[in-house]
Amino acid sequence: MASPEHKGPAGHNASAQEGVAANPDPVLDFANEHRHEHVHHGGPAADHANHPDEVMYSATVPDKSMDKPRDYAAAEKSVTDEDSGNVGHIRSSRDGSAKGFIKYYYRKFRLVVHLAIWAVFTAWWIYGLVRFRNEKNWLIPFLVYLAITLRIVFLWIPIKYAMMPVKLVWRHTAFKAYEMTPKKLHHPIAAAVTVAVFLIGSMVPEETGENTRASRAQSLFGLVVMIAVLTVTSRNWRKIPWHTVIGGMLTQFIVAVFVLRTQAGYDIFYFISELAQSLLGFADEGVIFLTDPSVPELPWFFTGVIPPIIFFVAFVSLLYHVGLIQWFIGKFAVFFFWGLKVSGAEAVVAAATPFIGQGESAMLVRPFVPHMTMAEIHQVMTCGFATIAGSVLIVYIGFGLNAQALVSSCIMSIPASLAVSKMRYPETEETLTSGRVVIPDDEEHRAANALHAFANGAWLGLKISGMIVATLLCIIAFVGLINGLLTWWGGYWGINDPPLRLELILGYIFYPLAWLLGVPNQNLLQVGELIGQKIVINEFAAFRSLQNVERYQDMTDRARLIATYACCGFGNLGSLGTQIGVLSQIAPGRAGDVSKVAFSALISGVISTLTSASVAGMLYTNTIGTAIV
Repeated sequence: MASPEHKGPAGHNASAQEGVAANPDPVLDFANEHRHEHVHHGGPAADHANHPDEVMYSATVPDKSMDKPRDYAAAEKSVTDEDSGNVGHIRSSRDGSAKGFIKYYYRKFRLVVHLAIWAVFTAWWIYGLVRFRNEKNWLIPFLVYLAITLRIVFLWIPIKYAMMPVKLVWRHTAFKAYEMTPKKLHHPIAAAVTVAVFLIGSMVPEETGENTRASRAQSLFGLVVMIAVLTVTSRNWRKIPWHTVIGGMLTQFIVAVFVLRTQAGYDIFYFISELAQSLLGFADEGVIFLTDPSVPELPWFFTGVIPPIIFFVAFVSLLYHVGLIQWFIGKFAVFFFWGLKVSGAEAVVAAATPFIGQGESAMLVRPFVPHMTMAEIHQVMTCGFATIAGSVLIVYIGFGLNAQALVSSCIMSIPASLAVSKMRYPETEETLTSGRVVIPDDEEHRAANALHAFANGAWLGLKISGMIVATLLCIIAFVGLINGLLTWWGGYWGINDPPLRLELILGYIFYPLAWLLGVPNQNLLQVGELIGQKIVINEFAAFRSLQNVERYQDMTDRARLIATYACCGFGNLGSLGTQIGVLSQIAPGRAGDVSKVAFSALISGVISTLTSASVAGMLYTNTIGTAIV
């Protein structure tokens, strides 16, 4: 059950109806009540009959006189829907007046500024296209130019004018067919379409090398087994929201097809991975200034990994201060809410986790954590376990691992985690943020300016790096102790070649799982060992072994690709303590609830990552696949 405060109509605290005096947070104010058809029960929210297509988004509304009666009309105007062009827009509770020289003149001459930016990038794109048309790949520059152009256009023209024709076509074609279909057939038809997409995408392409239809069928069978196990072990399988499950799995597969089967997808993700790799070079410049030009060349974890983490966290803090991170998170969150029908808090955390990490993403919805349902807490933790954060992503790319597989795995695991968590722990309560996509302002950690944000980020990066160093030192040393005891004990059984070690035991435990993912038979034990290391120790240990240990160097390309996807997540025992600690600090009153669902969330996060590996096994090819392995 949710906390005692999580009561009343539509899951709200009854005191919220009494106004701001009872609830000072305007995000939770009853005036900003969402209006939509509830996801988890059939009853409509207020005024749904008059606005059947409308979904309202609550915003953090500035209220300078909290002790005065609230202007509910003004509050209603602050709540925007998809037609306003502000879906996913992150409002600030700060005073909107122009402060400072730059803000004043930007507001006064912003049309000139926008035209100047557009003109510069137009000239850049045209010149490069004419001058280097036969020498460079122009897909990425075109997408950059198109994104900038569209962003500037929609700053002046509401996006609703672009969406109106799309909505008109949608409502008179697909939506009409959807309405005409009996409701009880919606899920079976969607499931049948999804199965058809999986079969066509994985079985139609011709066989090449390791990419046989038998191996693809093996991976597909593994995915079916995981879905079946989740259904059987579900807390309440009758309440499973199959719309979320089907949509999540289909989204995961489409992303994988885009990356592993198309040259455009490969180019885009290669471009993203190159950008991440460039960050390593920028951190090296700081290391050289502090030490010596030869230091970045040293094969040391301390000099090659820690500086990029510190720089990246500081950089993200700066982007967060200027609002860019919130903008991206908002757009992703809206997609997950509309496409997968999850609550606003779940959508925000899912969208943010690959960017800022498992603990920091929960901080984005701090005001809502005390009011979350058990299923929402489970979902928030599952998202953290299912993927890795950008701060360590660039580290693993720096190791020389498959960059495109790492980046795409982070994206694929988001919808997968939503689907898996809802199967394992379906929603049975009314959520506070159903129909709302909100990122509240963080007054406690707000920086005074960009320099302050960058400095705070550097300090946070130093603390994160220190935690990583201390954790790795202790865990690796402890594993060494266990291996020493196992080797000594196994020697008296005659187990000497290979010696009895934790990796060997884990390899046999996860041997069947590796087969279900579609790993070639000759590499089942090695991949099983890597998955075991990832779960019991952490993904860093698994990735380090994959790259440096001789026993894993002769694995096939298919096995290496599947292993990379299978290990790309924070689902390990160490992260279990981290998530319990973070959420318990955010909402001390829910610490017991967090502990109750923690282990289930860990299992769900691990399975989410494994489903991405299974999908990669279905779509692996020797053409695109060889280029990215």
